Amino acid sequence: MREITLDKLDDIARGAGILGTGGGGDPYIGKLLAREAIRRHGPVRIVDIDEVPAAATVVPISGMGAPTVLLERVPNGGEELAALRALEKHIGRPATHIAPIEIGGVNSMLPIACAAQAGLPIVDGDAMGRAFPEAQMVLPGLIGVSNSPMALADDKGNTIIVDAVDNHAAETIARAVCVERGCQIACADTVLRGDQLADGLVPATLTLAEKLGAAVRAARAEHSDPVGAARKMLDGIALLTGKVVDVSRRTEGGFARGRAVIEGITDDTGHTLELDFQNEHLLATRDGSTVATTPDLICVLDSETGEPVTTEGLRYGLRVSVVAARCDPRWTSPGGLALAGPRSFGYEVDYLPFGG
Repeated sequence: MREITLDKLDDIARGAGILGTGGGGDPYIGKLLAREAIRRHGPVRIVDIDEVPAAATVVPISGMGAPTVLLERVPNGGEELAALRALEKHIGRPATHIAPIEIGGVNSMLPIACAAQAGLPIVDGDAMGRAFPEAQMVLPGLIGVSNSPMALADDKGNTIIVDAVDNHAAETIARAVCVERGCQIACADTVLRGDQLADGLVPATLTLAEKLGAAVRAARAEHSDPVGAARKMLDGIALLTGKVVDVSRRTEGGFARGRAVIEGITDDTGHTLELDFQNEHLLATRDGSTVATTPDLICVLDSETGEPVTTEGLRYGLRVSVVAARCDPRWTSPGGLALAGPRSFGYEVDYLPFGG
């Protein structure tokens, strides 16, 4: 039996912070919530996708909102369980398993905390293979799974059920609720059967996050290159190493939107990288040319420690290394690009194939 125990949380949080492409919320806050839940309720059993019975009721759990707000308004720790209970009541049956909706930052940790509180196993996989900012941007949507009914809960104990006509409408309604409740709510939605997991989830991403976080930690302990260790684990490519010289960021419509400018140093001296983000990094432009786009992963790491740098954590003067990694191939299908390609975010840019 595999379990998520207290000693594994640091590595999972670090790795998920990298996979979250700058978004998903501050993994440190999520780690604190997961740690407290495991201390109170015990370790969380983790199961592979192929171990889940076909008729199982798998409920993805997440937080919705602007990551910048999370830094000032820490969740009370009970919102996700409240959303789960509201959803169970609405659908008339209990959840048998929890899953992360995304393997990013706080949203990798909140499902662990909820699973501990509910006494349920968690599935080793997620619905994105990274983090995306909008609720319809999930792989289950490509196989016809609705994200409704969607249960939302705030930190005051209020819950609401969204039963929308399609996944985009559910996002719009939930986002309006989120903004009204202070840009930070919990969600339980996109209910899956066990026999839908192979097509609807990216497998083994919690395991990948743990291995990625451990590789960075080990490299640091050995005084080797932690960024290189992460890049090797991801089979990624280096986009630029440099210093953050400008960040333009605003909280708007329930998202953190903006752009960061990084001037190259050492081997990248004389070059500039611009990153556009909406919670997550979506577009990377080097010296005026596009070098990486969503849905591929654009990850920003502290150049010295290899720790992930979130979009809300970008600050003038930070020395960072930017790495791109390949997304799950389902995202580069026509349906996947329609959901999460550059044009779905309003950029007048086509998807650039990885390494192209």
